[in-house]
This record gives sequence, C-alpha cells and structure tokens, in this order.
Amino acid sequence: MKKILIALGIILIGIQFIPVDRKNPPVTMDINAPDNISTILRTSCYDCHSNETNWPWYSKIAPVSFLVAGDVDEGRKHLNFSEWDKYEADKREKILEEIVEEIEKEAMPLTSYTFTHPSAKLDPYRINLIKDWVNPKKTLDKSLRYNKENEKD
Repeated sequence: MKKILIALGIILIGIQFIPVDRKNPPVTMDINAPDNISTILRTSCYDCHSNETNWPWYSKIAPVSFLVAGDVDEGRKHLNFSEWDKYEADKREKILEEIVEEIEKEAMPLTSYTFTHPSAKLDPYRINLIKDWVNPKKTLDKSLRYNKENEKD
C-alpha cells in the first residue's frame, strides 16, 4: 500500500510539469450586445467562449488544469464571442438561436462551471432577457398572444 501511495505521489508531482495551453488570443471583434446582455454573457459564458478567459488558480494544477483547458478549448471551437467577425451573418443568427436552445435546456453554462462560479448560473429572468434580445418579435408575439388568450376568460 505504501508503494502505491508513493507511486501516486510521484505521478501527481510529475504531471504538474506537463504544459497546458492557457493562452488568451487577441480579440478580433466582440459581439455587439446591449450592456445588460453583455454583462450576462461575460458572467456566464466568456470564460469558455471567448479569448478573455479568467484562468483561476486551480487551472494551473494538474489534473484539473487538463479539464479546464479542455473545456475552454472545446467552448471556443463551438462559439467564440471574441472572434465574432469570423462568422458569416447567417452563422451568427444560427449561433444566437443555439444559445437560446442551450440555456433553455440548462445545458449551458456547464454545471461543473457553475459549481465553482455560482453567479454564472442563469435564472429565468436572465434567460428571458437573452431570449428577448435574440428574438424580440417572437417573444413579444408570444406574450401578446398569451395576454389575449387570458382576456377571453
């Protein structure tokens, strides 16, 4: 048992020397959003979906560093708010629709992220703000239709 613990200790120390990419490339163009939406995106999305990642202290300690860097790399591949200029207009619209889908399913932000960043969790109010920003007419029509239906009662 003692030999196993020593071997684990050596492995844990050894993996600290494996380099992990924690770079923040330059921002080429940020998404244009109103201040209230920008604040929500920065709080709940930017650490994984931008080139403005705040790398916490635990992102420097293996094996957690591998997980954090992997999540950021995957997040940036799917959506990068800091490289908004690289998406065509139709792709931008599709991305915005996907954002709404992901937050409605509570798939984003990741639970592992909100566990260590509780302020990033999206409540219904912030979800609705994002939905209204992405699809203002659709949301307005829904609420008007709902109000008209209620008036009939």
